[in-house]
Order: sequence, then structure tokens, then C-alpha cells
Amino acid sequence: MSVFGQTELLSEKISILKEYDQNHLYRIALPLGGIGTGTVSLGGSGQLKDWEVMNVPAKGYSTVTTGNDAPFFAIYTRKKNERPNTKALLGPINPADYQHYEGRSVDHHGFPRFRNASFQASYPFGIVSLSDKTMPVNVKVVGYNPFIPADADASGIPMAILKYEVENTTNEDLEVSISGNIRNFIGKDGSKHTSDWKGDFIPIGAKDNKNEFRATEKFKGIYMYSEGVDINDSAWGTFAISSPNESDNQITYRTSSTKNDWYNSTLNFWDDFSADGLLTEKDKQYDIDPLASLAVKKSLKPGETKTFTFYLTWNFPNRYAWSTKKLKNFYSTQYVDAWDVIEKEIDRLPALTEKTLQFTNNLIASSYPEEIKESALFNLSTLRSQTVFRTEDGKMFGWEGVMDREGSCFGSCTHVWNYEQATPFLFNDLAKTMREVEFEYASDEHGHMGFRTELPLQKEASGIDLAAADGQMGTIMKFYRDWQLSGDSEFLKKHWPKIKTVLAYAWIENGWDGDVDGVMEGVQHNTMDVEYYGPNPQMQIWYLGALRAAEEMAKFMGDKSFAKKCKHLFEYGSEWTDANLFNGEYYVHKTQVPESKEAIAKGLVGEHRLKGLDLNDPYYQLKTGCLVDQLVGQYMAHVLGLGYLVKKENVKTALQSILKYNKRDGMYEHFNNMRSYAMGDEKALLMASWPNGGRPTIPFPYWSEVMTGFEYTAAIGMLYEGMEEEGLDNIKNIRDRYNGLKRNPFDEAECGHHYARAMASWAGVIAESEFQYSAIDKFIKFTDKPGKYFWSTGSAWGMFEIVQNGSDYEIGLEVLHGKLELKTLQLGNHKPHKFKGEHFMDEGQKIELNY
Repeated sequence: MSVFGQTELLSEKISILKEYDQNHLYRIALPLGGIGTGTVSLGGSGQLKDWEVMNVPAKGYSTVTTGNDAPFFAIYTRKKNERPNTKALLGPINPADYQHYEGRSVDHHGFPRFRNASFQASYPFGIVSLSDKTMPVNVKVVGYNPFIPADADASGIPMAILKYEVENTTNEDLEVSISGNIRNFIGKDGSKHTSDWKGDFIPIGAKDNKNEFRATEKFKGIYMYSEGVDINDSAWGTFAISSPNESDNQITYRTSSTKNDWYNSTLNFWDDFSADGLLTEKDKQYDIDPLASLAVKKSLKPGETKTFTFYLTWNFPNRYAWSTKKLKNFYSTQYVDAWDVIEKEIDRLPALTEKTLQFTNNLIASSYPEEIKESALFNLSTLRSQTVFRTEDGKMFGWEGVMDREGSCFGSCTHVWNYEQATPFLFNDLAKTMREVEFEYASDEHGHMGFRTELPLQKEASGIDLAAADGQMGTIMKFYRDWQLSGDSEFLKKHWPKIKTVLAYAWIENGWDGDVDGVMEGVQHNTMDVEYYGPNPQMQIWYLGALRAAEEMAKFMGDKSFAKKCKHLFEYGSEWTDANLFNGEYYVHKTQVPESKEAIAKGLVGEHRLKGLDLNDPYYQLKTGCLVDQLVGQYMAHVLGLGYLVKKENVKTALQSILKYNKRDGMYEHFNNMRSYAMGDEKALLMASWPNGGRPTIPFPYWSEVMTGFEYTAAIGMLYEGMEEEGLDNIKNIRDRYNGLKRNPFDEAECGHHYARAMASWAGVIAESEFQYSAIDKFIKFTDKPGKYFWSTGSAWGMFEIVQNGSDYEIGLEVLHGKLELKTLQLGNHKPHKFKGEHFMDEGQKIELNY
């Protein structure tokens, strides 16, 4: 409890993982919103930025032309018998933004601001601290949206929650009012715009928009709708700003301001609010996008802190994504409109908030190194970005990432989404929908899987005409993972025939492994957006992993002949890989071209590239290069508990070579003809190097780049090989680049913002705890290293604690959400502990035993 018997402040209940001082706020934008709902981001200085609630990316978009009209919150304070103070709830403007051709370089450039600001984060919570010598208060802005692993719907509410915690720093009573202000921007998603003689970006699309004040027993607010925007437009929908009714609240409002000539609507609001902290309703709504304002006023005793709560809710049902037809967002099937969101959820929010705190605080309290916790937790924000959406039937889809105004690379790209581990281990039900799409829709009757999936879905017809070797093999490993985590054997039985067909596609004539010997000699399109000709470690080890996963599934299905075939191919292919691709330091690419273009199976090379192909010297090859990603299939096999796919000693040697040859302690001397994701004195792992010479004149396109998803894969591989210091150092180097000043900590980019591959970072949690779980075998495994470890299966999560006493261990396993069924528990390489019969654990239960 805090002073005056007030309930503990939310900011005091959040375990803080990362702090950013005033010099590291410039790029911070923490997405607030649910999975598949779009977001608005909380900036490092308290601003609301990147308004991406309308089904499209909108980086840098604030619903209006840059200026004082953008959405904002303001605070009014007044001591008795003294003049009031009014400021925007914003920190100072960064000096880099001072210059502009018309003196409005940033939103709210003309508002009084707080002089001091800092930011704290434990995703999904962001806390902005504001103070100023001229103000009688300190303010903390807490922004978040519920995030509860294994509960996708509770984590998918279209809402941003903002709690302004105001502390009276004086020894006198204080009147305080906070107002939220936003123009009705329905119809304006930023994709449609015009310009004027100045060259300004002027978003358009609003038409006959209306604001309506509403009040219920539990909350009051302003509901925004439109009578003129086309109901089929992706920017059509509703929005609301509201605040709960509380005994000490005085809520006032305005559904409009004056006509906005020369920005007079903002002036009119400011004068009204600054007079007494109360708002006076207008008798007429002006402008096609009228300004809505909602104010909450309270009295604070000396030293007292009170919370002013605001909810931003929305419902924009129409999503076109990469579809030619209108799709409906899943979240829009749960709510009628934006007002319905808060009506349905306001009673649940305290419990959802506590559950979110339980997840975040337990992960932070774990013994994982800080860099693992930061990289794993902060990249979960990608699941809430416009990278991800859910269609009406609940299925999850993803771009690779998003550009400022467009999605990046449609179709839940298999070879990109292969890397990430956050979705399956936190929301297994969503991961399973992606597998359903891959095998039921993207794969044809012959096993050809288009590595991107068109929408709307059509069975065995939604894939594009090009298959990716790494993407296709990876989906088989992912299916095994998601089956094991879920324990859903009916899911496997349903898709088993297609899984076999998809793997067997590697064996077609002139295919990836046309001679069916366990080695991919054929032409292999892959995640480098080119084709490799001949055996190479990246595709080959994915293939070996797919064979192992398929063997295990075949055994379960009683398909002995297929299991035997997979085992035979794996054993030969594994031995061949070590004997022929390992050069003593790392695995290399053996170029092998077909006799003719006609000797390439259809669907393995894009038609446009096939026309320009020179078989005497194909472009974009790796050859003798040391590839950062050469062991990605082994990384996946470790996560899945499938063991080594190639020789253990060679794996560690190859990782040591990646460190030796690909690591850079600075980029000043590095030449890169492509995109730069590391610059200056930043440390990183290059995509490839040629320490022994032999670099092709034109290598694969990204050879000189740095991309975090690939770096995570190598770094986590190091963790699995006992190279902890090296692995953690590489993860830390990534996060040092995303330090708030140079880059947004909640936006690891590759081909676009919020890139899906970066969610490979969750595997750091899995590797460090040595976590494995099989709902099929009722088996769970952890490290024997003493400590506390958060764990998650995708449908349940909790904490594991281990204390060592000599050669004995005292362990505690607690379920904080969901259920577990166990037969066996294992620590490290020790003998497994067998429970008597099946051991059922419900939420809130804990078992303790000596091991």
C-alpha cells in the first residue's frame, strides 16, 4: 500500500528490466495493442506515435500533418490562490528536430513541455517519467496492453491502456486535471494523402466524422464514428477514448472545438482547459475530423499520488493485407465496435493486468542473463505489430516485417518464420494454425509447397509457384515441434499424409534430392532470395532435421517403412555432410550445376531467374564462404530435442569459426554494398566471410550485411555448445545496437520493421534452461544449473527452481497458467525421475522433490 491507503501503484508492481535516460529516448516506440489488432506506440518522451490501428503500417504517422494537431495528453495543476500551470505530458524535443522549413518539425512543437524525461520498460509495460522544476508534480505514464502467454484472445484486445500516475510534490493541496485529445481520424490511415505548395504530407479520407459523448455506470468517454467513410474501406471503423468512473473523479468533455482555421481548435481547447482544468462542451461539431477531448480532474493532498486512467479502444474490421478480397479481422468478431471493447473488458482488466504482471515479473525474476531476457521479451512486440494479423476464422498470418507504409513480403514466408520460436512456445494454438495453412492450403497434391501463401485461402492452391528448400524442410520440423508441444495427435493424424508428400517432394526427378541419397544436390531456392546450386550446409542440415522429425512422427503413426526410409537417408546424409562439406573449420558449399535448364524440376526456380541463368557460372552462390547461418537446422534440432544432425565436434568448431571469421568489433573498415543494420563502432556477426579466398564475383545478395535473426541463431547455437560467454556477448551486441537513441528497442529490422525472424531470440530462454517438453510423452526437462527459470509450453507456463546440495538437487516446479500432465522429469543428463502414474498439475499447483 502507498500513502493515504491508496492501492499500490501499477508502476510499483512492475519489475523493471531496462532503463533509458534522456539521451536514449529518440527512437523509442513501444507498441500498445493486441495480437492482430494493430497498435499505437508509446514514445520515449510520452508521445503517442506510429498510429497503426487501421490495418496498415504507418510509421511516423500521427493521424494528421505533423504539427500541434496530433493526439496528445495535457495536465493542469493549481494550488489554492495561485495561478494554474498547464503542460503537455511530454518530455523535451530532441535537438536533432529543431530545424524545419516552417517551424513544425515534430508534433506538439508549440506546447509547454516537461524538461526531464526517462523511460523504463518491461514489455508489454512502458513507463515514461516526467518532471519539471516549474511544475508541482512528478508524472509517470504507464502504457500497456494485456499480454498473457497461452491466451491469445486475452492478448488480442484492441486497446491501449494509459495510466498517468501524478505525485503532488508540494506541501499543499493541489487540483490536477488530465485531458486526452484526439481528432476523429476515421478514414485516415495514412495511406491516402495529398500535398500543398509547401510539400506537406496531408492525410485524407475522413468524411462526415462524428463524436458522441457516452456514459455508463462504470465509465465515460467519447465514441468516434463516421457517416461518410465507405464501410468497405480498411480505414472504416470506430474509435473511443474513455475513463473509468471513480469516486474522486470529475469527468468533463468536448466533442468538438472551434473550426480549425489557423490551428484555432487547439488554441480554443488550450484556453478552455487551462482556465480551470474542466472542459465545456460545444454546441456544434466543426471540421470533418472534429477534435475530441476528455478530462479527468482530481484533488491531491500533499505528497499524495493518484492515477488517472484512460482507455483507447478501436475496431477496424476490414483487412485487405495481400488479399484481393476483403477479409475480416478476428478481433472484430469479438466486439461490435470500439465502445463494445471497453464495455466487455473493463471488469476483466484488473485480472488481465495481474496475469500480465505475473508473466513479466516472473520472467524478469528468472536466472536468465539480462541480454537473454531483454532480447526474448522485447521482440515479443512483433506479435502485436502490423507484421501479424488474424483472419475471421482465427488463423494467424504474418508478413516478414513491415515497411513504413506497406507490409513487407507477403504470405507467412516459410523460410523466414522457420526461425522464430516465440509463437509456438507462447501461443501454440496460433502456431498450429500456421501449420494448417502450410500443409492444407500452401501445398499441392504433389508436395510442392509455395513458400508464400495467397489469400483468400484455397485448399492446395494458395501457394505461389516457387518452393523454398529451407522453408519446406523447416515446416516439417515446425510441425513436429507444435505437435509435441500441444499433444494433439489428431492434428498429426489429419496432416500426416500431406507431411509425407511434402517431404517426398525432395525426391522428385531433378529435385532437391533427386537420387534419394539424403543429400540435397539439386537447385535450392532459399531465404537468401536466390538459388544455391549443389550441396550446402544451410539447406542440407535443414533437410537432415526434417528427416529426423519425419522419422519420429512416422514411428508414432506406425508407418514403419517411411520411418525406416527417413532413418536411412538421415544416416547417409549426415555422414556425407561431415565428410564432404566440412573443411576442418566450417561447412562449405559444393557448387554443382544441372546439365541443362530442362534438368531442373518445375517449381524450384522462378521463371524470371531461369531465363537469365548461366549454368557455367550461376550468380549468387556461397561456395567456400563461412556462413553465419550454416547451422540453422542444428539450432532447430536442439530446440526440438532431436539431437545432433552432424558431428557434435564439427558443430562447435564451425561456431568457433563463425566467431573467428564473421565477427566484427566495428564497421568503420567494413564495405557493404547492400543494407546496413550495423554501423560505426557497433559489433556484429557478418552474414558471410571468405577467410580462405574464393569469394564469388557476385555472391548471394546479403553477404556483407548484418541481420539479427541470423545472429541470434548462431549465438543460441553457441549456448547449446557450452560457449556461453561467446553466445551472450553476441546477443548483447545486438541489443546494444537497439539502445533507444540509434534504434527502437522494440523494432528489430531486417527487410522491414518488426521482422519475424528476430523472434528467434526466444530460443535463448529455451537454450539457457535446456527446456524440452513433450505433451505426447508427458516429459519435461530442465538444466541442472541452480537457479530460477521461467518456462512455457505454448499452452501452460510457470517457474522452475533448482537448488544444489552437494550431488543432490532440490527442485520446485510450479504451474502459473494452464495445465501440465507429466510422467517424467529430467535434469540435464541425469537419470530421469519417473512419477507414479501420470502427474496432473493445475494452475497454481507446485511440486517439490529431491532429485
